[in-house]
Amino acid sequence: MTAGRGRRTPDQPTITDVARHAGVAVSTVSYVLSGKRAISEVTRNRVLASIRLLGYHPHAGARALASRRSNVIALVLPLRSGIQVPVVMQFATAVVTAARRHDHDVLLLTSDEGPAGLRRIAAGALVDGIVLMDVELDDPRVPLLAELGRPSVLIGLPADTTGLTCVDLDFERAGQVCVDHLAGLGHRRIALLGAPAAVYERGTGFAHRTVAGVTAAAARHGVDAVVLPCEEGAADIHRTVADLLERHPDTTGLMVQNEAAVAPVLAALAGLGRRVPHDVSVVAICPDLFAAQTSPMLTSVPVPAEEIGQQSVSLLMRKLADEPVPRTTLLPPRLTVRDSTAAPVGAHP
Repeated sequence: MTAGRGRRTPDQPTITDVARHAGVAVSTVSYVLSGKRAISEVTRNRVLASIRLLGYHPHAGARALASRRSNVIALVLPLRSGIQVPVVMQFATAVVTAARRHDHDVLLLTSDEGPAGLRRIAAGALVDGIVLMDVELDDPRVPLLAELGRPSVLIGLPADTTGLTCVDLDFERAGQVCVDHLAGLGHRRIALLGAPAAVYERGTGFAHRTVAGVTAAAARHGVDAVVLPCEEGAADIHRTVADLLERHPDTTGLMVQNEAAVAPVLAALAGLGRRVPHDVSVVAICPDLFAAQTSPMLTSVPVPAEEIGQQSVSLLMRKLADEPVPRTTLLPPRLTVRDSTAAPVGAHP
């Protein structure tokens, strides 16, 4: 039978053992640990020496009560329709790893509870701070953050960032970089196969900012651009690609912002007799893990999940320490050219 949570095994020293060994009251040991009362240097050193000698470790709950800190942060990551779980877990892993370097644990909240979930964790004093993901342009959780009394960082940008701390890839610029690359190669008809429709319908920021970047860059280059949501099933993806090429047979450049669709898009093009990059060039906005495992390997703008996750925790720790932080941190996109893009047949540089 295992010991219950917080229960000490017989060989673990208790605060009473420390007090007895140091020759002081239990309350004195508690005051040394919490710093709530002034203790003479001699007594404090004697207590600390006993703690080290006995190998005493204060119970986490007691430490939290004493310091008013839980050393836990919340990662609010609702697993909703259209979410790419392998990608968001890269973010989650980065947040957990970075938090441990700051001696913090992570409470992962995956239910789509909206504002109610934030109120619950704040009211229970479960966490010191909050990292919020899957941010919408008009996110109903955002107005509540100022009321909760917990520092917070958003991975993503709402429409209004006033009073917030946000970090993300600059997705608007990422869309522009993809169009710049294709237009520079001579492509005049391009398309963005984006996230599933549900992602756009709920106003998810990164998806809409990418569309804004693609649209602006296409207008600047005088390029015709079509934007289509792209579902996740292979049959749906094949149908989307086939319909696109039937309606716009002169499409020679594709951008894909849907990690689950990367390989199926390439398979659909092959099945429709379109060679990559000879007939159609393909650029992806996705983690390198996806872009480098296809054949041909994809030209891509990587989504730096690890860096974004680390920065979110770093910003949160600075806020917990009452240090100033920037309102918005946007990581610049970096295009990696691989085998999937080339000048269209007949194009003249």
